[in-house]
Amino acid sequence: MQNADAPAPPARLCTRFRGFLPVVVDVETGGFDWNRHALLEIAVAPIDLDENGLLVVGEITSSHVVPAPGLDIDPKSLEVTGIDIDHPFRDAKTERVALETVFAPVRAALKKHGCQRAILVGHNAHFDLNFLNAAVARSGHKRNPFHPFSVFDTVSLAGVAYGQTVLARAVQAAGLSWNSEEQHSAVYDTERTAQLFCRIVNAWPSPVPPVVAP
Repeated sequence: MQNADAPAPPARLCTRFRGFLPVVVDVETGGFDWNRHALLEIAVAPIDLDENGLLVVGEITSSHVVPAPGLDIDPKSLEVTGIDIDHPFRDAKTERVALETVFAPVRAALKKHGCQRAILVGHNAHFDLNFLNAAVARSGHKRNPFHPFSVFDTVSLAGVAYGQTVLARAVQAAGLSWNSEEQHSAVYDTERTAQLFCRIVNAWPSPVPPVVAP
């Protein structure tokens, strides 16, 4: 019999989402068509747990990306993101190297938490996932840690929680800060999306264990 005064066992992230590890991803691109427009920047933030078992934002890893040969870049997209393709300090990597750069900490987080696979968290998450999957296919990367089609979308979560679907408004409705001058940076948007996801999930009741039929 368990001692009633014994501390509760530590929370485990691998049991919270059926073996999946939420990893927030944001991409900046040269347009909206993942098969035609270039991937220009990607950032990831694995979700972690604090000492109280609450979700917190893990370390963010990012990479600028060299546009893959044959892909287009819409100048209007660069106006939105502020990315200068030819900036001498951009330190852009090829798609394959950029993917390995951001996948490595995801795989480390999977091992740390005993999770089977990463699940992408994003604001309009399938946009990010489609660009990610397209880059994986083009580069021939064989160790993609992400589920190929399942996501957690903070558009839907924030719509339910706060009645807001625009990232800036949802973040502010959650009581978090927002700097419009930093938006459309993959790192900044990943950080704010991750904070929004944690705020919503931490406020949600713990999942009810499934009923096992006798």
